[in-house]
Amino acid sequence: MLIDDFLSQSAESWPGKTAVVCAGERWSYRRIEEASNRFARALVAEGLEPGARVAICLENSIETIVSLFGVLKAGGAFVIVNPQSRTDHVRFLLRDSGASILIAGRRHTDVATGAGTRVLPFGSALASAEGASDLPRLPRSETDLAALVYTSGSTGESKGVMLTHRNMTAAATAIGGYLDNTADDVILSALPLAFTYGLGQVTTAFRAGATLVLERSFLYPRAIIETMRREKVTGFPLVPTMATLLLRQDLKPDWFGPLRYITNAAAALPRPRMQRLRETFPSAKIYSMYGLTECQRASYLPPEEIDRRPDSVGVPIPGTTARVVDDKGRRVPPGVVGELVVAGAHVMAGYWNRPEATCGALRPDALSGETVLYTGDLFRTDVEGFLYFVERKDDVIKTGGEKVAPRHVEAVIAQLDDVAEVAVFGVPDDVLGEAVAAVIASVDGAILTAESVRRHCLRHLEPFMVPKAVEIRKALPTTLTGKISRRMLRAEKAGTAA
Repeated sequence: MLIDDFLSQSAESWPGKTAVVCAGERWSYRRIEEASNRFARALVAEGLEPGARVAICLENSIETIVSLFGVLKAGGAFVIVNPQSRTDHVRFLLRDSGASILIAGRRHTDVATGAGTRVLPFGSALASAEGASDLPRLPRSETDLAALVYTSGSTGESKGVMLTHRNMTAAATAIGGYLDNTADDVILSALPLAFTYGLGQVTTAFRAGATLVLERSFLYPRAIIETMRREKVTGFPLVPTMATLLLRQDLKPDWFGPLRYITNAAAALPRPRMQRLRETFPSAKIYSMYGLTECQRASYLPPEEIDRRPDSVGVPIPGTTARVVDDKGRRVPPGVVGELVVAGAHVMAGYWNRPEATCGALRPDALSGETVLYTGDLFRTDVEGFLYFVERKDDVIKTGGEKVAPRHVEAVIAQLDDVAEVAVFGVPDDVLGEAVAAVIASVDGAILTAESVRRHCLRHLEPFMVPKAVEIRKALPTTLTGKISRRMLRAEKAGTAA
């Protein structure tokens, strides 16, 4: 199956049903199908070759959705570029992907020209194909490249993750399965479409024939709350920073009766925030999930397990495997920390133009010989096989001969009621090698001091784990995906530019 089959099949089954609501517009499945066909004809007329990459630099919008399906129908692969990205990053993505066309506004003309890419405004492309004949159906395969999704570059330069139609349909089928998505669902997403968590809302919604309410950002949470109530939203994906902003609002539990599930990814929710979400949205099941761009989603915690295993990210998504292994690729016993490896049809085809990086991430399994994804993340399991994220390998702090997992320290600090968000990381230290540092965003109006945080840590942590430096501020820097950026904080502390 191809990704655009999700659209075509839903347009055939529910032609008049609202597919997308965005910025005051409501488009049906039939309208999006017809528009994406016209857009595909325009791309073919522009000379787009099968397999060519088309960059899309637009806000979360109906135009973005029509564009990505149009690219696929024309036999190309799309690269969604977040329009909030710096100019140099946009130029890098265009050059690295080799995109022949950029769907964008006029303000990106100079950037595209410098990268050797032609700019094609969305409106012009759609208008040029008016009245043209039906789109010829090109021979395509599920192993064809569908998208290049670039990693956030938190540990280095961004890499283009190659996702085939098979990769993306497998992930959408698995995720839509455990969320029980149907055509009755109304999913609200304020996540950037340039990343797999946001993009996945499109594929899972269109697979089920659901309605997608697309927001351009979470900048005005009060307005989004009103939209949730007006549209009778049933599904709400978020990241921890969104949960923090949401819970600062004056919310009534009886406002969100239709809401049946909330998903959380990108980073774990501290226990106090998880509990507040459950109290605020009593009718909703909360799914804690773990994933990375290279496989889109790896695991989820069934909501009924939250009380028993609040720190777990659950079990592998349907149709996949995930296990914890040692340095030689052998499975480790429960409770022992090792690297998580993932296998399944959803695992990427590799990194674009980076064979060495691909060989490092995709390796044969020590026992079965099948290709597995080495995630670079440290995990452990319990005796029943549930997964627990420990730390990114690169984030482990080596201080005075000891190893400290930042997440463990963050979990302790997050127990304080006045803590909204926290990031723990290592900074260079002449004596220790690395010293533990913590930067905390306090709850509005709270009185929180570095000394009170350190006293709390001394009561609950080994001495070498207690942060040597604690800073309190109003907010923490985040990546475009909504993750707290330890890299930026490290750079600040080191006195260099992020």
